[in-house]
Amino acid sequence: MNEKKKKSVINDKVWLLISFCAAMLLWYLLSLGEATGRSFPFVDKVIPSVKEMIDRGAFGKDIRSSLTCVAAGFGLGFVTALPIAFLMAWYQPVQKIIEPWINFIRNIPALGYAPLLVIIFGVGQKPAIILIWICTFMTMSITIYQGIKNIDVTLIKAARVLGANDFDIFIKIICPATVPFIITAVRLGLSAALTTLLAAESTGAQAGIGMRIRSLANSFESAPMLMYIILLGIIGLILVKVVDIIERKLTGWQERID
Repeated sequence: MNEKKKKSVINDKVWLLISFCAAMLLWYLLSLGEATGRSFPFVDKVIPSVKEMIDRGAFGKDIRSSLTCVAAGFGLGFVTALPIAFLMAWYQPVQKIIEPWINFIRNIPALGYAPLLVIIFGVGQKPAIILIWICTFMTMSITIYQGIKNIDVTLIKAARVLGANDFDIFIKIICPATVPFIITAVRLGLSAALTTLLAAESTGAQAGIGMRIRSLANSFESAPMLMYIILLGIIGLILVKVVDIIERKLTGWQERID
């Protein structure tokens, strides 16, 4: 059993190495292309751009600003989406009133109402945080709500037959059964927060990864711009790994397909 598990870990690492090498080869070929070379400078030009942005005093400031916006916007989205999702699933009038508007707003691209937030809240981090909050709230509330609605009704009926009241059903059945859906909502919410970041930081932000990408694109500085894009992807991967660790700890009882 242990040897089989060890072999599987080694194979995963080999596949990861192959994937990385394939990506680096593709990147190298793009850097050589006449049409793509300017947009995809290779590692030897991208890595020095980190020091260049540090020397400008922008690198650390941009990372701090973006992480603050993502953390604040996602945090607000989660703490508001969770109770709203439960209320929509538990009380039909709440669902009938709120769900149509959630579906309406979440189908509007974030760039569509970003200027409105700037007009209301001014420039800076506040409109960026609110925009991320709106997008993550829409994504997570619907995901959690759908998860609650898909809980096996037989469990609830059996609990009622055994004399359980609404509070007992909520604590002992609904909450544990909803954890996997909440984890999925968190994963989707983080993705929404990062993908919204570019639009959010175009709302007059003074610093941030999204704002810097836009600024570097305007000045045609492709090496530092590509570095920031890669950095955004790395942050996303780290957040996914953190969510995976939390998921394994909270849903260890759940069967998985390897």
